[in-house]
Amino acid sequence: MTIQFKVPKMACSACGDTITKAVKGVDPSATVRTDLKTKFVEIETQASQSAIAQAITAAGYPVAGNPSKGGGKWKIPV
Repeated sequence: MTIQFKVPKMACSACGDTITKAVKGVDPSATVRTDLKTKFVEIETQASQSAIAQAITAAGYPVAGNPSKGGGKWKIPV
């Protein structure tokens, strides 16, 4: 499943590395893509959205947005 989060506090490549490490702690086989410009993180994972969101938040990077009801995507209010 693909999960997408907005991470407003993600500002540099070290932030992206920390987020990737947090996600890999939940699902070692996850694929993580970070976009520092848009502050979005896209994750291919078998773990739940809530488990991934909790791991990223616990690493010091709260996620923004609300889960949609389909497709494993998060809709981010603009």
